[in-house]
Amino acid sequence: MPGMSDATSSGQLPPAIARVLSRFAAMSREEKMQALVHYSKKLEPLPERLQPLDRSNFTVPECQTRVDLFPEHHDGVMHYYADVNVRQSPTIAAFLAIVFGAINEQPPSTTLAIPNDFVQHLMEGIGLAGRETGLTAMIDRIKRYARAVK
Repeated sequence: MPGMSDATSSGQLPPAIARVLSRFAAMSREEKMQALVHYSKKLEPLPERLQPLDRSNFTVPECQTRVDLFPEHHDGVMHYYADVNVRQSPTIAAFLAIVFGAINEQPPSTTLAIPNDFVQHLMEGIGLAGRETGLTAMIDRIKRYARAVK
């Protein structure tokens, strides 16, 4: 893909992320919107064990919508959960379902290999530019969690 980051051009892009970007690049705007609705229903619910945690350390303040991201690290792999109102924010839920589908149960290096321009390429042509700041902040947050366990 022209303009993709160095991770892509050097072939280090995780296969699941590459598939998502390739799939979305081939879709029309209408197909992308339908795919987002489909993906929004796939976001894994927040486990009960994480519900009582103080959210202040997990909230992504750059998002227009309240989003709390929770990392878990076990056996050398990461698993991420999000607490977001799927009914009010289906685009956010879809985005997170897509990302988590590619990086959950993978080593931290998979998360760290997400290209910096991932959000731009995934959301290209959808007309949701106002969401890019928050979506990019979510990627930055999960990368920070992955760096912390490396």
